[in-house]
Amino acid sequence: MLYCPYCGVQTKEEETYCIKCGKYLPEDRYNRLGNKPNIKRWRLPFLSSALLLLLFIAFYVTLEIRTAKAKEYYMEGEQKVLAQDYQAAQTLFQNALKLKDNFQHAEASLAFMDKAISIEATLQESKQLLKEEKYAKALESLSQSEKDLQDFNGEAVNQIVERITKERNTIKLEKLKHALQQEPDIDQLKILLWDATSIETAEAEQLSANIREQIVNFVFTKASEHLTNNQFNNANVIVKDGLKYAPDSEKLLSLQTTIDKEKVAFETAQQSRIEQAMTTANKEQQLNDSEAIKLKKIEITSDDQENLVVKGQVQNVATIPINSIMVEYIIKTNKGEEILTNEVYVFPDELYPDETGNFEFTHYDMNDKNQALRVEVKTITWYKE
Repeated sequence: MLYCPYCGVQTKEEETYCIKCGKYLPEDRYNRLGNKPNIKRWRLPFLSSALLLLLFIAFYVTLEIRTAKAKEYYMEGEQKVLAQDYQAAQTLFQNALKLKDNFQHAEASLAFMDKAISIEATLQESKQLLKEEKYAKALESLSQSEKDLQDFNGEAVNQIVERITKERNTIKLEKLKHALQQEPDIDQLKILLWDATSIETAEAEQLSANIREQIVNFVFTKASEHLTNNQFNNANVIVKDGLKYAPDSEKLLSLQTTIDKEKVAFETAQQSRIEQAMTTANKEQQLNDSEAIKLKKIEITSDDQENLVVKGQVQNVATIPINSIMVEYIIKTNKGEEILTNEVYVFPDELYPDETGNFEFTHYDMNDKNQALRVEVKTITWYKE
């Protein structure tokens, strides 16, 4: 039987054109034998499917290999990040993204690397700014770096934040030291104290203690001056303000108690208080009136700011408790020339038998700091229970 070699329909020997597809039929009968096109028609889809399957398998295998390699680059990059080798980590994350599109973890890590490298440069710049004493600019750049990390988290981020915090504390500490070298006044010291307490280092803690001690000494001196002049309200205001900065200061708490007692005594029995003070000075009277207090020591020194400081210690040698002990002393030159006379109260305010108390007074703005000076006690007065 004869067939059209184009569409496969059966033909007759004498036909010149296919009655179905209309194409010219071959004159050679051999080319019209068998339904050859039908055989090709079922083989072609099979071969196409097989080829597509092979291509799919090859693509899948290649994709898996690239994905595995991308993950390997990513894991290596994570290790470099923890080692703070950000440049190497950045290259590894870039390689991972070249092998695998839409690799979100690598994209996020690469974005973090851009920030980390920038912050690394900022940290180096802050060290140079610190050398140039440009503290504000250095702290501002570190604050901005910390803000840049707000959208990130994890161990690597914590490492950078710790470095920023450490660098910030270093800068703030150096700024504080520089400010203290400028001999700040009392108001500036109060501000510097808050700055010092905000720095979480052992050295800053020591500086805070030193600043607080300066504030306490200044407050004690000024309040004592008002107390000596019977300006009790002024003295109390000064002490309360000082306690804001040193709430546990025994020295100021004791002085506050003394002020309160002195105010009551002054308002209710001023004359009686004067007579009692005069009586205690009489060596003829009994021990509890005249010799209740024993001076153990008194000395004059200088503090770190070269201010004159008078320190001393007394002891209650009476048989009853005494309180509101006031020591009046004279500062003289070695030649005996009197420089000044001052009064200071002993703390704690009340001493029981055999107990000791201390007194201390810092003299600011004296013009005789370079002279050889000595201190002598003129009188000691107190009250009995």
